[in-house]
Amino acid sequence: MEHRILIFVIVTTLFVGCKEEVLPKPKAMLSLDYPAAEYTVAGSDCVYTFDQNIVSTIKESEDCSSVLDYPMMNGSIYLTYKPVNGNLDTLLVDAQKLSYEHVVKADNIVEQPFINSEDGVYGMFYEVSGNAASQSQFYVTDSTNHFVTGSLYFYAKPNYDSILPAAMYLQNDIRRIMESLRWKK
Repeated sequence: MEHRILIFVIVTTLFVGCKEEVLPKPKAMLSLDYPAAEYTVAGSDCVYTFDQNIVSTIKESEDCSSVLDYPMMNGSIYLTYKPVNGNLDTLLVDAQKLSYEHVVKADNIVEQPFINSEDGVYGMFYEVSGNAASQSQFYVTDSTNHFVTGSLYFYAKPNYDSILPAAMYLQNDIRRIMESLRWKK
């Protein structure tokens, strides 16, 4: 009888010992790879030019406002041009107010001033974190004649964690737009 118990324990141990341990799989992070940015000059019929990422398509209107569509990211950068006619204070207040309308849903809004005194381009970049409708906004002006505002929007319900890679890619494009923007004489 002792022999049977010993054999039973050995056989049971072998079966239990050879069993693979089941572990839950960790949550995977979505890996989004976007192409390296390549730029071309845009805005040839307007009073300003800027570098446009070639992965975007541009729709220009007669008033020099534009929409840069990024189909692979389901988002767009909207550029609005306004001439300055003694209304610079109003344009600045409107641009700042538009950026801070997102404060209700935003976790944080970081202001980053932009100054290119050599080319007469001055402005502000707003980086918005959280589930706000727009992750980035900016304005640039020459302080006397021209004023351009820009906003980034995605065609999806704002979920900051999901759109963060695309938002970061497009924020780099917005910075490039600001850095490359030149007023025509």
